Amino acid sequence: MADLITIDDPDDPRLCDYTGLTDVELRRKREPAEGLFIAEGEKVIRRAKDAGYEMRSMLLSAKWVDVMRDVIDELPAPVYAVSPDLAERVTGYHVHRGALASMQRKPLPTAEEILATSRRVAVMEAVNDHTNIGAIFRSAAALGMDAVLLSPDCADPLYRRSVKVSMGAVFSVPYARLESWPKSLATVREAGFRLLALTPDEKASAINEAAPHRLDKVALMLGAEGDGLSTQALVAADEWVRIPMAHGVDSLNVGAAAAVAFYAVATGRPE
Repeated sequence: MADLITIDDPDDPRLCDYTGLTDVELRRKREPAEGLFIAEGEKVIRRAKDAGYEMRSMLLSAKWVDVMRDVIDELPAPVYAVSPDLAERVTGYHVHRGALASMQRKPLPTAEEILATSRRVAVMEAVNDHTNIGAIFRSAAALGMDAVLLSPDCADPLYRRSVKVSMGAVFSVPYARLESWPKSLATVREAGFRLLALTPDEKASAINEAAPHRLDKVALMLGAEGDGLSTQALVAADEWVRIPMAHGVDSLNVGAAAAVAFYAVATGRPE
């Protein structure tokens, strides 16, 4: 059973994992270096626990202690009970859901390990917006993608905002970082995947005509918001595909585009 500890000092060192959560640059460096990430809200905390992540501690406002009682009773990690005001002073923002947990990261699998057990893979290049990362993971989980591969400069899927937007889907979709870009795309092709680059370019084939759901192994490449895939990534692809659009719309937000493309890739795939 976890220890329930009431804290009234925002400078208490036991709250160190939760300090400055709104400082993106600090947290994006600190969290991977220290092997932790922050789960926010009851559902996300429970999903992280159920996915096998070890809990370092929880930070709860008083009304959430009873809600999380079963988790508190099951885990040995300390639980810090604080006032909403103190939680805001520590984290830097009003913690609307009243429950935070510091979780221990797991070692990431290699790209080769991911590819060996997958047939439908999303490959992201330089997607560095945490909201888009979270949305793409949520769509990947919902629409049947097997895994996600990240270029070295993609944002951290376990950053608090990504986890929150994904509703914990980052815990259920395996992912790995490619060691170099775009050189590591050769590893994907060597594993038997056809590389499809999603682009609004008029030279691309309509994704429904390309019929990716009929292919045995597909790696769908997605670029960052605005810039899209780099020239190097487009050159490395086996085929360019686009989402047909109406009313003069030339492109979609990368999160929305990913959802549409994932459906086209995964629906009706051969078993």
